[in-house]
Order: sequence, then C-alpha cells, then structure tokens
Amino acid sequence: MELKLRPRELGEVMLRLDPGEGRIRTARTFSAWEGGGEYNVIRGLHKCFGMKTAVITAFADNEVGMLMKDFIEQGGVSTDLIYWKKTDGIGRICRNGINFTERGFGIRGAVGCSDRANTAISQATPEDFDFEYIFGKLGVRWLHTGGIYAALSEQACETVIAACKTAKKYGTFISYDLNYRPSMWSAIGGLAKCREVNREVAKYVDVMIGNEEDFTACLGFEIEGNDENLKELNLDGYKKMIGKAAETYPNFKVVATTLRTVKTATVNDWKAICWADGEIYQSKEYNGLEILDRVGGGDSFASGLVYGLITTGDALKAVNYGAAHGALAMTTPGDTSMASLKEVEAIMGGAGARVKR
Repeated sequence: MELKLRPRELGEVMLRLDPGEGRIRTARTFSAWEGGGEYNVIRGLHKCFGMKTAVITAFADNEVGMLMKDFIEQGGVSTDLIYWKKTDGIGRICRNGINFTERGFGIRGAVGCSDRANTAISQATPEDFDFEYIFGKLGVRWLHTGGIYAALSEQACETVIAACKTAKKYGTFISYDLNYRPSMWSAIGGLAKCREVNREVAKYVDVMIGNEEDFTACLGFEIEGNDENLKELNLDGYKKMIGKAAETYPNFKVVATTLRTVKTATVNDWKAICWADGEIYQSKEYNGLEILDRVGGGDSFASGLVYGLITTGDALKAVNYGAAHGALAMTTPGDTSMASLKEVEAIMGGAGARVKR
C-alpha cells in the first residue's frame, strides 16, 4: 500500500446545525458545518493526513446542495463524483439531509436530532455512480463506507452492497464502520434487516471497524462472560469478540474497535484495540480525556487507523494513529477533525498540553 492512493467514501453528507454552547430547543442562531459518518473519515484523511480523497454521494440540485459542495471543497475533498438529483423545489422528490447537534456538558449528554428522510443519497442507485467506471477505469484502491449509509433506505442497502462487490472485483481495499443506529434501521426491517445487510457486506470488507454494540447488533457477536453494565470495562471480552469475528470472516485483515468509558459528557476514558494477523494490539490510553464535542471521534479514529495501515502496514502504529486522532478531534467543535499530522504524532509520543509559542 502506498501514500498516493486516493481513498473514496460512499455515504451521506449532511448539513450540521450547531447551537454552540446552547441547546437546540432554545437556540436563535446556529453554526453550519458539513458532516457524516463516512464522510468525516475521508475528510480527516485529507485535512489531517494529507491524502488525496474524494466523496461519492448525492445531493438534491438546489442551493443547500451547493452549500454542501462548497463545504466539502473547503475541506479539500474532491467533489467530482457527486451525483446531482433533480428536485421539485420543496423536497417531495428528494432533499438534502440536516442534522441538529448539541454537544452536551457534564451530566447532560450530547443530543442529535436529524432530518434526513427522502434524501438524494438514500435514493441513489449503482447506475447513478457507475461503480464499474469508478473502480475499474479510475482504479480506486481504497473505499470507505459504513452502516449509517446502509441504514438510510432499502435502496441504500442495495447500493452499498453493489459498491462493495464491484470494488472487491477490482482488488480495492474496503474499510467499513458498522456504526449501528437502531432508530435508522427500524423503518426498513429493524435488527433482522441490519444483520442481513451487514453480514453480506462483511464478506467483502478488509478493515472492519465498530464498537461492542456494533458487533453485537450488526453481526451477532456477543461479548462473552460479561455483565451488561460492565461492557465498556471488559477488555478480555472485546478481544474474544474480535477474534471470533475474524474467524467467521477470514477476509478481514484488520478488525478494530474504540473503547470508551463515559464518566460525564465532557470526561471520558478513551483507547482502542485492533486485531491483525492473529494478534491483538492496544493503543495508548487517554484516561480522563476532556471532551468539547464527541461527535466524529470514532470517525477520526477510523481515518487515523486507515492512514496508519496505508503508510506503515503496522497495526500497532495504525491503532495509535487512530486513537490519538480521535482524542484530538473531540477537543474541537464539529463533526470533522481540525488536527494536524504533527499534532497527532506529538500526542502519540506523549506530548502534553503546554502552550506553544
């Protein structure tokens, strides 16, 4: 694997409206950002890690869609593969997704309120993107996608499977973040549909990412010998679960998960582990991590992990890139990372928070 690879992402990009220190229910002003479970990964790969990336998504062809395109271009991600879907002006045919997110503080947890039904990307088909062209002719060597996109609609389920099948046919590496959201799957078949789709996608994945709930819900792997209230503390249970997943899907080259213990909305313990070549590797631990905005922390972990795998091929370095990048991303507002590669490597090396002048 080499640094010149241009990773692509398949998924939804939404307009995030953020009330800052306030609450959605009382806000009079919002800051606008772009964000999405799959998109955040490739934006981090470009802005933090300097890789050339592109987004495969769809927008309703209107002013909000153009705003989203402008946000993506400001992040340095190529917009050449965006599919523009005609709309009727009021969203009956299709629309663009909106996500209201408040950060939480102390005993008050973060809150997300999304408005994403009937979006352009939820209706997109393989023909809208021409995966044969993308993976066959363009020669894309890395695809990142995930379970949030898959859960958008029945059509999204079909499209993500088609993308993975075509990508694998041409030897493209695939990373996939399970990212289980029960509220999203409920409208298209619930847990049974979730497992049906994710078990099919898993057959084509090289790098599988998810936390304990993701592996349990999406693939049916339980944490052995574990009390329900202690899941976040049972590292041995995690290791067994990941090993079982790797045995079930021999195509997995890497299986990774973040380990988060939530003390308050603004103080978490944070680390990560990954399985590769029959071994388990654990990252540096970030205990008592102070958090400004936790949304996107897992996505930033994924981008650091992918960067480490592509550039070093070393699972221990990769999981440490991921954990450090995720930790830094949660110290700034918005879904996407504002960290630099230099900062990530300094944190990996034990740098403190002293002022830099």
